[in-house]
Amino acid sequence: MIFVPFETKTGAENMQIDSDLLDYAIKEQIQEPIFRLYAWEPACISLGRNQKDDFLDFEFLKSKNIDVVKRLTGGRALLHDNEITYSYICPVTSLKNGSNVTESYKEICQFLINGFKKLGIELTLGGEKGVNTKFDYCMLISTGADLCYKGKKFIGSAQCRKEGYILQHGSILYDYDRNLLEEIFNEKVETDSIISVKEINPNLTKQDILNIFCENIANK
Repeated sequence: MIFVPFETKTGAENMQIDSDLLDYAIKEQIQEPIFRLYAWEPACISLGRNQKDDFLDFEFLKSKNIDVVKRLTGGRALLHDNEITYSYICPVTSLKNGSNVTESYKEICQFLINGFKKLGIELTLGGEKGVNTKFDYCMLISTGADLCYKGKKFIGSAQCRKEGYILQHGSILYDYDRNLLEEIFNEKVETDSIISVKEINPNLTKQDILNIFCENIANK
């Protein structure tokens, strides 16, 4: 596995790096996975590839120093603030069921499940709540691609595919500002729908999470 060291970038830079890594993997026909962990500065809303931005109040976002960027992947909007984001790039053929979107999510997410298990956090695939299409905020929508803790959404992921390669990236929620989310997305954020690292284990630091994935990669 190729590991890209953790770094903090703007939203535009982060999405460009993911895109560049995907193109690099395709050009060089890289056969081993590329795994990257990163953060966002300033905070940024990422919109799904085909998602409209007409629900956003850009003046409000400017006042809060929050950027907006488009993702390569689909899905709904996310606020990237107090989190760790991952991206995973691999050939479709490197997975047992890479041609099946649902099964490929499961295979890639197993790496995250294994990492968090070592931190005492047992994650399961798929949400217990059905998709409700009125939500603009991705974390309020549960799908089979999610990783959940005791039925609450913890990591939301999205994919895109290009020339036989998969890019999957997602948001690991470390902590969140419920009031800010409700102001941005103009919808109620139910605490029984999502959960963060801080809620599961207040003593767990971001560095603890970074360290465990670095160890997992070193041991591969």
